Amino acid sequence: MPRRSAGILMWKRDGGLRVLLVHPGGPFWAKKGAGAWTIPKGEYLESEDPLAAARREFAEEMGVELRGDFLPLGEIRQKSGKQVVCFAIENNFDVKALVSNTFEIEWPPRSGKKRSFPEVDRAAWFTAEEARKKINPAQRELIERLAAAVERNA
Repeated sequence: MPRRSAGILMWKRDGGLRVLLVHPGGPFWAKKGAGAWTIPKGEYLESEDPLAAARREFAEEMGVELRGDFLPLGEIRQKSGKQVVCFAIENNFDVKALVSNTFEIEWPPRSGKKRSFPEVDRAAWFTAEEARKKINPAQRELIERLAAAVERNA
C-alpha cells in the first residue's frame, strides 16, 4: 500500500492568483530551493478522513486551524510513489505568523547528538508562475487544477 498524504493549497487574489507554499525544515532541505517547496501536508491512515487529516497537518505545520469552504483538487502521485490528496481554500495567511511543530534527528549523522528542527522552516506567497518553479514537480498539477477552478468561478 503506497503512503498517503493530505494537504492544503491556500490561495488568494492579489493582483492575480497567489498560492502559499512551505519549505521543509531540517538539514537535508536547508540549501534546496527550486523543486523543494511543497503544499503543507502530512501522512494519514486509510481509515482517516483526508480533509480532516489535511486540516490537522496544516495546523501542525503552520500553527493555524482552518475552517471554511474547501475545494477538492484531487490526488497526485509523487516520484516516491506517495499519493497526495489536496484541498484548496482561499485565505490570507500571514507568513510571519508561522509556528511549526518540530522533529528530532541525530545531527550531525553518527554524532550521537539529537537536534530538533521545525517541520517547516518558512512559508511564502508566490504567483502561480513562480510557484510552478518552486514546488515539488509532481505537485505542479495541483496549481494547474486550482488555476482552472479559480478561472471557472471568476
